[in-house]
Amino acid sequence: MAKKWYVLHTKSGNELKAKVNIENMLKQLKLEDKVSEILIPTEDVVEIRKGEKKVSKKKFFPGYILINMEMDEDILKSMLDIPAIMGFVGSGKTPSPLSDNDVKNILAQMGKIEGKVRAPRPRQTFKIGQNVRITEGPFENFLGKVIDFAEDRGRVKVMVTIFDRQTPVELDFAQVGAP
Repeated sequence: MAKKWYVLHTKSGNELKAKVNIENMLKQLKLEDKVSEILIPTEDVVEIRKGEKKVSKKKFFPGYILINMEMDEDILKSMLDIPAIMGFVGSGKTPSPLSDNDVKNILAQMGKIEGKVRAPRPRQTFKIGQNVRITEGPFENFLGKVIDFAEDRGRVKVMVTIFDRQTPVELDFAQVGAP
């Protein structure tokens, strides 16, 4: 039987604990060959802390882990008995595998697909018209409104008032925060 990707629902904040428990269960029951990979979906995010740009990992599906496995009744029952696991995502009693397209998109977001390396995303996202505060650079502590942003480039254009004139300023996402 071919291995497919499935989604396991865990207690939020217990994703790593669930992963470790699954790995231990697989070793005990000698079922390691049924599972090829267990992933906690995370992505790199950038933020400014104490004036320095920091890249950290952020879960983008909190409370869920992905598992590439060969599904059978023994492994299904064993996994559902693991503490911190709420169940598989799917309709009825049979877990539904993820589509190849969904798997590809998730792996790309995680930066796990060759040639699709993504720049770290900003911790926050922006909307046109949103009020923001510039957190670093020559316009530090200026307040302004987002007039444009380019998520793929990690840049945001903010309209600020300088010497009683409205002036657009282009900044890195990490240079802007909540007002």
